[in-house]
Amino acid sequence: MTVTQTSVFTPMAAELPPNVDIATIDADLAQDHVATLTGKDEPALAEIAADARAHGIPLSIVVVPGNPGHDSSLRDLATEVGKTQHGTVVVFSDDWIGTYSDSITRSRLEWAEDKAKYQGGGHSVQAARIFVDRLEQPEGTSWTAITVVLLVGLVAAIGGLYWVKSRRAAEESVPVGVSEGTGDRGVTG
Repeated sequence: MTVTQTSVFTPMAAELPPNVDIATIDADLAQDHVATLTGKDEPALAEIAADARAHGIPLSIVVVPGNPGHDSSLRDLATEVGKTQHGTVVVFSDDWIGTYSDSITRSRLEWAEDKAKYQGGGHSVQAARIFVDRLEQPEGTSWTAITVVLLVGLVAAIGGLYWVKSRRAAEESVPVGVSEGTGDRGVTG
């Protein structure tokens, strides 16, 4: 089988989970920022969404039944919903989570997803609570700041070594023990 360059580098179209209607989800989210396709746990999820909004996280929660063929379908759905619902959108299936946010970094979203995944079907309230709790935690270590400090330290160490090496080279270029005299070496003639 021959692979053409166009088939390899063509972006894939967004694939939404089956039996999902964006218009229905948007209409359901307009009420209480929660859309569950089964209607299950909606009051508890609405309370979690309201709590997140009270803490400055504009959160919308979508719950789909089962697991789609690929977990990336949930992120695609969150992105599609995020086009109309501004803020942060989280989509839960039985075991997976897909997120989109216009205010929270991807790395922070995925950090919050990690603990909330694989809670099992019917545990969307528990998964949503874990997700929101992780988003509400203060940022931990700033890896950017650590990297900058390490790079500055490395540059300072290299500069210091260069300075020491250049001083040693300057000291070695001055001849040591040169005596001034007539140049007579004791040769008699």
